[in-house]
Amino acid sequence: MANQLSQSLPEQTFQYQNSLPPLPVPSLQSSLSKYLDAVRPFASEKDFKATKETVRKFQAGVGQELHKKLLQRAKTKKNWLEEWWLDTAYLELRIPSQLNVNFGGPAPYLEHCWPPAEGTYLQRASIITWHTLQYWNLLRTERLAPQKAGKTPLDMDQFRMLFCTCKVPGVKKDTIRNYFKTEREGPCPSHLVVMCRGRIFTFDALCDGEILTPPEILRQLSYVKERCDSEPEGDGVAVLTSEERTRWAKAREHLISIDPHNNTILETIQSSLFVISLDEVKPYSTPENYSNMTAEALTGNPTIRWGDKSYNSVVFSDGTFGSNCDHAPYDAMVLVSMCWYLDQQLKATEGKWKGSDAVRLVSFPEELVFTMDEKVIGDISHAKKQYIESAQDLQVVCYAFTAFGKSTIKQKKLHPDTFVQLAMQLAYYRLHKKPGSCYETAMTRKFYHGRTETMRPCTQEAVNWCKTMMDPTCNDGVRRKAMLQAFSRHNNLMAEAQEGQGFDRHLLGLYLIAKEEGRPTPELFMDPLYTKSGGGGNFVLSSSLVGYTTVLGAVAPMVHHGYGFFYRIRDDRIVISMSAWKSCHETDAPSLFSSFSSCLHEMLHLATTSQL
Repeated sequence: MANQLSQSLPEQTFQYQNSLPPLPVPSLQSSLSKYLDAVRPFASEKDFKATKETVRKFQAGVGQELHKKLLQRAKTKKNWLEEWWLDTAYLELRIPSQLNVNFGGPAPYLEHCWPPAEGTYLQRASIITWHTLQYWNLLRTERLAPQKAGKTPLDMDQFRMLFCTCKVPGVKKDTIRNYFKTEREGPCPSHLVVMCRGRIFTFDALCDGEILTPPEILRQLSYVKERCDSEPEGDGVAVLTSEERTRWAKAREHLISIDPHNNTILETIQSSLFVISLDEVKPYSTPENYSNMTAEALTGNPTIRWGDKSYNSVVFSDGTFGSNCDHAPYDAMVLVSMCWYLDQQLKATEGKWKGSDAVRLVSFPEELVFTMDEKVIGDISHAKKQYIESAQDLQVVCYAFTAFGKSTIKQKKLHPDTFVQLAMQLAYYRLHKKPGSCYETAMTRKFYHGRTETMRPCTQEAVNWCKTMMDPTCNDGVRRKAMLQAFSRHNNLMAEAQEGQGFDRHLLGLYLIAKEEGRPTPELFMDPLYTKSGGGGNFVLSSSLVGYTTVLGAVAPMVHHGYGFFYRIRDDRIVISMSAWKSCHETDAPSLFSSFSSCLHEMLHLATTSQL
């Protein structure tokens, strides 16, 4: 009976956290040998020989010492990488995060119950906000099922960062403030922030401990909208969050020094559940072409989002939706999980509220008005100017490839993700006549507080295959054999990375130990091939499978001459969002898409001939 009982009790969101294994440290030998494999496609014989020698010296000398110190660190920390990664990948960066680091994307509701329509957006916003609050409540009460890979529980810690979380700028390094608590841990902030036409309002999402109903939320949003429509535009202080980090930190310190009330407002925004951005644009999109919505989510009006907030829910005035999120506190999978939940809830209810229309007399939203001076006004206009310049330079497209999808690829007994990755390699190779250093996200959530590892898809096998595809003397048999070798290599590397056996994070750890101890930077990291192959965040193709759901997003490219390449795979289609910088004349996202589409067709042809 006891056994039956334990099986019938629902699992709690965070119940496996303490039993997750620690993040492993790979052996130095294996990481360095994987590193050499990874740089091979970018090296001439002569360069490769020199790099091999650099690696040999590193392994015999300073590398070994640093590795020993890393093993010591791993004994005292369940995740030796966690703090380092947060600092290096996010908090110490000084570039503006809103365009360069944040991720944003379109909501898929227009594919079913909510096609673009005039006059619907506040009503729809109140329904989607209600569903979002239900998700917050699932987390609060720990009733959201823990995610698993097969039967292996995955780390759920990042889900604590979705609500009531905000990055705060520092002169040298930012910090993350997280105000979320589960019910067992204590009280959690329950207010929302609404931004509209440069103004900021707040209201509590609970009344007598109960979540407001959609009609009650609608009353609050309508109040904000009516006030903003009938009165002058606000100061747009939110645009400061899009500024270079040190500049924003100093502007924020100045804002607080003018009036302590300004600090209270900042605290209100930081601790809020999330931000609702009421946007006036109508970024017309369809299930086949999400480009306008994706671009708007990523590069839209900076006066109505708080760039440091972990979740800005963007409401467009044609009744479509998007999101913009700070990447520091969590990876996109967290938002994808919530948005997939929202999408399913909406489908199940046909996007309608079927409950009571009674509206309790909740107090109206309160406007948050900063005390300003000339300097703040100057800071705001400087921030606006630099944001608009950068935003206009970012090219974002998001198209559906509808000829086939997961079902067809699986029929050929091939892995859909690897299929897309190899098509992307070939598309880049065709366009640029050379291999592109490439990053694919591998998830390490099997481990305590695990986030990601780098998987490098530009393998020697992938390049060899690309060469056969470009060589008119190679027949289908040769090409097919080379393609299957590339598949097999990719699948193995991805599996290793997910087991914490990649090499990029390990090398980063060794680099950081040297840095913390004030040692000179080891030669390995100064080697031109280290950078040329993508090391130190220099990947030309920055890519990620966002999943097999309806949810997609995008991020800016890692480097100026690079691409962002993000995709979701459905049974009948593959939807891709790509980003590039317009000021780089070598790159063009639409060209990469059309090259990619033809590569998918050619690969399917090769996979089909193999079954004859």
